Amino acid sequence: MEALFAIALGLLTASGVYLLLRARSFPVVLGLTLLSYAVNLFLFAMGRLAGDPAVIGKVANAGDPIPQALVLTAIVIGFAMTAFVIVLALRGLADTGGDHVDGGDGHEGEQSR
Repeated sequence: MEALFAIALGLLTASGVYLLLRARSFPVVLGLTLLSYAVNLFLFAMGRLAGDPAVIGKVANAGDPIPQALVLTAIVIGFAMTAFVIVLALRGLADTGGDHVDGGDGHEGEQSR
């Protein structure tokens, strides 16, 4: 189980970094989202993968509730930041006419007519 979890974390992280290095707005937003999913899964794994949920009165083999609370908070913050970055990307598209993250239109080497 741990090996499958580690492979999934590695794939999410690698895909997120690859998409972050793209020059378009949507892949960058998607890469940030994938990286946030990877971090959330990593934090969740810190509270033990096996074990019962933390319930009052049941203390045998309970998982740590702190990583669960951190992941819940990170999900809410990640959703808000994703919405904000999408709005910034749409504003950049409206202002520059292109969706390149550096503000260019992708034709820097060509001469304008």
